[in-house]
Amino acid sequence: MLPRFTRRLLPALILCGLWLTPAAAQQSDPRALLHLLDYIGVDYPNTVRDGQVINPTEYAEQQEFATRANTLIASLPAGAARDNAQAQADELRRLIDSKANGPVVSRHSEQMRAALIGALQVVTTPRGAPDLARGATLFAQQCGSCHGADGMGNGPAALNLEPAPTNFLDRARADQRSLYGLYSTITLGVTDTAMPAFGQLSDADRWALAFHVGGLAYADAQLQQRGDAVLASADQAAGLRSLAALTTTTPAQAIAQHGDDGLAALARLRHDPAPLFAGSSPLDTTIARLHDSLAAYADNQPEQAYTLALAAYLDGFELAESALRATDPELVRALETRMLDYRQLIQSGMPLDTVRDAEAQLVTHLQQARGQMDDNRLSPGMAMGSAFVILLREGLEALLVLAAIIGILIKTGRRDALPYVHAGWIGALALGFATWGASIYLVDISGASRELTEGGTAVLAAVVLLYVGFWLHDKAHASQWQAFVKKRIQGALSGRALWALALVAFLAVYREVFETVLFYQALWMQAESDGQSALLGGFGLGVAALLAIGWIILKSSVRLPLNAFFRVNAAIMFVLAVVFAGHGVAGLQKAGILRLDPVSFPRIDLLGIYPNLESLGAQLLVILLVTAMVLAARIRSASTPV
Repeated sequence: MLPRFTRRLLPALILCGLWLTPAAAQQSDPRALLHLLDYIGVDYPNTVRDGQVINPTEYAEQQEFATRANTLIASLPAGAARDNAQAQADELRRLIDSKANGPVVSRHSEQMRAALIGALQVVTTPRGAPDLARGATLFAQQCGSCHGADGMGNGPAALNLEPAPTNFLDRARADQRSLYGLYSTITLGVTDTAMPAFGQLSDADRWALAFHVGGLAYADAQLQQRGDAVLASADQAAGLRSLAALTTTTPAQAIAQHGDDGLAALARLRHDPAPLFAGSSPLDTTIARLHDSLAAYADNQPEQAYTLALAAYLDGFELAESALRATDPELVRALETRMLDYRQLIQSGMPLDTVRDAEAQLVTHLQQARGQMDDNRLSPGMAMGSAFVILLREGLEALLVLAAIIGILIKTGRRDALPYVHAGWIGALALGFATWGASIYLVDISGASRELTEGGTAVLAAVVLLYVGFWLHDKAHASQWQAFVKKRIQGALSGRALWALALVAFLAVYREVFETVLFYQALWMQAESDGQSALLGGFGLGVAALLAIGWIILKSSVRLPLNAFFRVNAAIMFVLAVVFAGHGVAGLQKAGILRLDPVSFPRIDLLGIYPNLESLGAQLLVILLVTAMVLAARIRSASTPV
């Protein structure tokens, strides 16, 4: 049995680990909040004019939506983003209650949306170029009966609808709608109206519809021609040439920022967004976010600058990391360090010139990395070697855990419990591939979500590894004869230790699967057809190597005397708990959940050692806890009569 105070502490530790997993950390879907703010920004100007309520029913609805926004904000994860959003929501409610003019409320809701998108790392862009022809077909099939064949809100089913369907050709209203706002409306629907949610459509179809609808009011041929001329210029409306800007900027904002040229460029890109997808790279997003970050810092907005710098990593670099790491892990490490240094300069309030120089150097290195990604096609030999090394590196930690667990069951004569462990790692494989599939085909899983998944799973795995390690070490110090010890352990495994073994098998494998699949996806895209065959060969060699290593570990460990066997496996669990604690904290830091204070210390990725106070502190805490438990077990063993 574990020491009493350890047993009391364990539930709290497990709850803490569960709290850090994505399911708990992302209790609120920010898309609903953004959708609500978009609706307020568009509809409020039609309810109040010159301080007078024009439509009492819609005005009451606006007040209700503002209250709902406060409720949604309260359910966001605690932190500066929620606090800032709460203050802005209070101001929004004050403006609506005081019957402020429409443009004032619209601008405030736009500012709230922009701040939340940056702070919460919301994915606001489609994965690929939208199929505009498909969008037109879907509109005719799904929307024409209410909105009309031309989008004027005069379809045959519109006569009995209240409120009336939107007229998408109404420029005053269309000027307030971003493509992401339209996409959100299509995805979530509008409460208390005839507008349903179209969640049954694929993500690509919903974006195609959004682009089609968003272009209806701006189809004028002269406007399109002017847009072509603006986009052909090197300087005009340059701020609209990123995909994120295209999807989140309203026509009214484009006019305010760039004049009529901005509207023309936006209109043209809504009708032909392909140039923004041709040859685009996640590193382009990284560079754009860094430019925005520097601009915010120069504008004396350090918090916004830091948020944008973090988004540069999570929304851009993180998506390219797999492809880069597969072929040049040192480059990835160097870029991660530079991006961390840049964020630290902002956080420390360094002079603008210092931050500007750091941003310029970082952008130069990112451009070099982008060129390397564009030019780098894997040879068959390199594809095979990369596939082999990646699988061996990513699978080794999980293998050590599985070998130790299976060895325990074999050594104690509990082969009947092996199906539980096998169910754990097989389930982890299935869920890992399902997560990858969802991230590709169903939903947008941002860089922050991936880091949160890896970090939260690693923290929980460290907690469970500590539990299993304590249990094993406690048995190693039992004073009974070997046969009696086996009998006691067999009985103990019928209780809570069995689920712990199965759970740690699941966690150890799941943590590695998603990342490994992303690495292989990146390799597959970089390899030619003959390189892809070699990649599969490298994967096969990696599997064979892991099986061989696992067999050697298992055979050598089960031959140890019972006492030594439990001590060795307890030590493995303790070491891996330290490693997982480091990896977990690092993942949560990358996701922006935990702060990061760098220190001068060696970085050893394989051991989860990262040079910052939080990661090293977590590992030191685990080491101290293990030391205390080991000493307590030895004292108890020495005082127990034989």
